[in-house]
Amino acid sequence: MSALEKQLHLGRLPPRPPLPGGGGQSGSKMRMGPGRKRDFSPVLWSQYFESMEDVVVENDTGKDTFRIYKSGLEGPVLLLLHGGGHSALSWAVFTSAIINRIQCRIVALDLRGHGETKVRNPEDLSAETMSKDVGNVVEALYGDLPPPIMLIGHSMGGAIAVHTAVANLVPSLLGLCMIDVVEGTAMDALNSMQNFLRSRPKTFKSLENAIEWSVKSGQIRNLESARVSMVGQVKQCEGAASPECPKAIVEGIIEEEEEEDEDEEGGGSVNKRKKEDDTETKKEHLYTWRIELAKTEKYWDGWFRGLSNLFLSCPTPKLLLLAGVDRLDKDLTIGQMQGKFQMQVLPQCGHAVHEDAPDKVAEAVATFLIRHRFTEPIGGFQCVFPAC
Repeated sequence: MSALEKQLHLGRLPPRPPLPGGGGQSGSKMRMGPGRKRDFSPVLWSQYFESMEDVVVENDTGKDTFRIYKSGLEGPVLLLLHGGGHSALSWAVFTSAIINRIQCRIVALDLRGHGETKVRNPEDLSAETMSKDVGNVVEALYGDLPPPIMLIGHSMGGAIAVHTAVANLVPSLLGLCMIDVVEGTAMDALNSMQNFLRSRPKTFKSLENAIEWSVKSGQIRNLESARVSMVGQVKQCEGAASPECPKAIVEGIIEEEEEEDEDEEGGGSVNKRKKEDDTETKKEHLYTWRIELAKTEKYWDGWFRGLSNLFLSCPTPKLLLLAGVDRLDKDLTIGQMQGKFQMQVLPQCGHAVHEDAPDKVAEAVATFLIRHRFTEPIGGFQCVFPAC
């Protein structure tokens, strides 16, 4: 058990809050009443997944251990691949949503260099290596007779899902889903990616601080998802005074509900509290990102170049979920007009579509699987077939 997991267990975290009305958008916005703070405390993975397992993959040079989270007992396996810098925990709220809509099994995987996965060469994030990892985990789990599997990937994970499918590393593949990853848009965005990464805080004074930043910065627009997902994105620094963690950066993190009270109290009390916060920060162990994405730049081109044609070449039924129709490039636009894949646009979402709108993504994936007769609905779920 990692230090983070121990801390979460010792924290006696509250149970997952119930979904309002049982069917609204999971945890979206979760606004509190006036004068009350939003809860940025972390939530355990076990509130959303049924089990956790470390899968050992052996080869000629040693052993690698891949962390997976699972739910469900029957139906096709939905193998979930997260985006760069994220972890399998980014699929937590989505898992709860889809497991209540259709018969399926969930396997959410921490890719190499991410989350709690431990490999001998975590710096090798090439598309070839990571797609082989996916195939090896499937083989380790199911042997020579894997069940029907649908690969679902977000951003980098979507690209790895396509590379895995094209290389036929999952022989029982029945479907493929990419979430908000398009070659043209991704390649254009690479030019500004380093600037974006430099703009992020390098450290946080606590898990709560990291969760708060992720929501208020818009990285994750769903507080419920952020509370479980950010645990997989950050780790505790070995020492608060280490060179890697000089001091916590909390710029832009403001207690919105307390601003009026601070104005009334005057500058003296604000300065006093700032000193208290600084003292408290020194006492705490700081948190930093689990993976330095800036150092993975040499692999970015390999993830995304040629992705659209690779996606279109996969013979299995395909689903593309986007945050905006403007993300389509030329090859996918033509392919969509020719009916080569199903597409659905989920507006009012950020890039982390499956975290911002987990219920809508679950509905789209469930409808896709039922439409192709890959599974059966449960709990009275009614399909609403999209127009495109």
